[in-house]
Amino acid sequence: MKTKLMFLFCVLPLIGAEPAGYKYWSAAELKAFSKTLAPKVNAQKFASERLTDYGNHYTMVAHREGNGEAEFHESESDLFVVTSGTAMLIVGGTIQNGKTTAPNEIRGPSIEGGSRQKLSAGDIVHIPPKTAHQLVLEPGAEFTYFVLKVKE
Repeated sequence: MKTKLMFLFCVLPLIGAEPAGYKYWSAAELKAFSKTLAPKVNAQKFASERLTDYGNHYTMVAHREGNGEAEFHESESDLFVVTSGTAMLIVGGTIQNGKTTAPNEIRGPSIEGGSRQKLSAGDIVHIPPKTAHQLVLEPGAEFTYFVLKVKE
């Protein structure tokens, strides 16, 4: 009997435990980031929080109250899930006056050419590596989005 009880105590913590690497974010939790990140906005009108790191990919949430810089990631894909607000995504084209800001990262003030896609809550967009992209907001607008970054 004692052996059976010991077995149960060893097994019980495993019952109902989440598998390693599993994470769930509710829609309400994601939407709440717009309120928690807004007070942390920097001079570029941007705030972000890294959420998880899984080795070849990681997650973060970002909040903007102004235009983002044009970005080019040599070795990472971006997957955006818009949780609140609206923005114009410019994708493709060429970054003007781009500078290397970190290994495999180029940033600049704008993009010449490219296509435009309006984004709003509920939209999902995938941006492959080596693709210029920039988020542009209307004055006074706010935009919050969940990001999955995949290292290629």
